[in-house]
Amino acid sequence: QAELVESGGGEVQVGDSLTLSCDISKITFRPTAFGWFRQAPGKEREFVAAVRWADGHTLYADSVKGRFTLSKNWAKSTVELQMKNLKPEETAVYYCAGRTDLAAFLTRHSLYTHWGQGTQVTVSA
Repeated sequence: QAELVESGGGEVQVGDSLTLSCDISKITFRPTAFGWFRQAPGKEREFVAAVRWADGHTLYADSVKGRFTLSKNWAKSTVELQMKNLKPEETAVYYCAGRTDLAAFLTRHSLYTHWGQGTQVTVSA
C-alpha cells in the first residue's frame, strides 16, 4: 500500500480551480520535504511546488506562482495543492512525493524517495 495517496483530481474547464490532497497520515518515514510534480503524456516529470517540513519554506515553479498554493492541513494530515486559473497545458498526472534527506534542491524529482500513484487533472478549453 502506498504511503502517499493523492486525491482531488478531475476534469475542469479553463480558469477553474481545483485542490489536490496528499494523505500523509500513513507515512512511516520522517519527512524533510514534500513536493508536487506533474507529468503530461510524452513529457518529463515537472516540478510544481514543494514545502520544506522543518521551517515551512515553500517553493513554486515560475509557471504556477501566484496561482497555486501549497499548504499543510494538520487536521486532515494532508499536504494540499490549491490550484487556481488552470490552463489546458496543465493537464497531467499530478504526483505527491516525499523525501528524507537534507531537503536541498527541492525541484529535483530524483531526490524524492517516496511517491504516490498520482491523480489525473484534465483542463478542457
